[in-house]
Amino acid sequence: MSARSCVCASVAAWLIAAAPGLVSAQAPATGPLTLRDATQRAVEANPSIAAARLARAVSVAGVGVAGERPNPELTFDWERETPRQAITGTFPIELAGKRGARLNLAHAAVATSEAEVARLIAAVRADVRQAYYGAVAADRRLAIAEDLRTLAVRTRDASRARFNAGDVPEMEVVQTELVVINTENEVTGARGEVTATRAALNALLGQPATTVLTLADDFMTTELPSADAAVAQALGGNAELALLDRRIAEQQMRRALAQSLRRSDLTAGAALTYDAEPEFRFGWRVNFGVTVPVFTTHRAAVEVEDAELARLRAERGALASKVGADIVAAVAKASAAREQLERYQNDSLPRVQTLERMAQDSYNSGQTGLPVLLQALQQTREVRQRALQAGLDFQSAMADLERAMGVGR
Repeated sequence: MSARSCVCASVAAWLIAAAPGLVSAQAPATGPLTLRDATQRAVEANPSIAAARLARAVSVAGVGVAGERPNPELTFDWERETPRQAITGTFPIELAGKRGARLNLAHAAVATSEAEVARLIAAVRADVRQAYYGAVAADRRLAIAEDLRTLAVRTRDASRARFNAGDVPEMEVVQTELVVINTENEVTGARGEVTATRAALNALLGQPATTVLTLADDFMTTELPSADAAVAQALGGNAELALLDRRIAEQQMRRALAQSLRRSDLTAGAALTYDAEPEFRFGWRVNFGVTVPVFTTHRAAVEVEDAELARLRAERGALASKVGADIVAAVAKASAAREQLERYQNDSLPRVQTLERMAQDSYNSGQTGLPVLLQALQQTREVRQRALQAGLDFQSAMADLERAMGVGR
């Protein structure tokens, strides 16, 4: 690569992060949207959550099915021998609380469906945080790109003035003109990223992808709980653990139903007979029946439910341990990223702005050349990138923490 190409590429790279302002580029069409507002809107309108809520109606309908009683059976016999005709009614009688066991299982299924909705809501909350701050970062990158374009134009104008004064060769003017073209491409790419991140956030909020959003919260607009407090809150209200608790309760009802099926049911019947002359015209008989559990005792079904219950309990214990570890890890990452972000905002970025201004003024006045400007901008660009990444890392860790906790904060 030639020296001219190297310098041109360096100018484009260092100017990308040289803009001092970080402001949103989109004009607001609605009121400011905070993360709290976005989360509430997602809970109310997210399509996945709305679909999951419909599952409760299915479970509630299952309660009615479970409460149904077996129908009686009515038969008519017409025979050659006497009595020639008979009308018989048979009534199944469920024993061992089978109907109550079915109802208990159906009600447990309703509770499980509600816990499924709560688990999905907790997951969507974390997704909204991730998408929200992804959109915030896209806004900032667009603002940087637009300020970069302005800075590139100023640099080009300054190089032209210095060329006209005979201080720099024409090659430097051509290089700065190429930088202006590159900054236009940067702005175009940044605008595309803004559109994409907003479409993802709008999808979570259950509204059209093109809805204009004005994001009000900053990277630092988040309180970080201690690890002990987060673990205690998660163990008391984690949606994943609550869902497993409901599944365990439902499985216990399944076992109870399987146990009740080991008891045989009773059938009772009565018949009206007639046309048995000359012995009698009308007669009657009563019968009772019971299934004899000789070949099938349903013991294997109980063992299956016992095995599944043991598996669910083990899964619950493993999840509780994982939740605690994930929370500790997320809090540690979030704490480190927040500390870095505070240092960047309080110490590094103010100095970066000063350094950028001094380097630009020195170049415009002819006190320094383009290599000195690039050397100064290299340091400031790296600081800006790390500052933005620290903000993203902080909110990403907070999203991980929210997923691990599984509850709304």
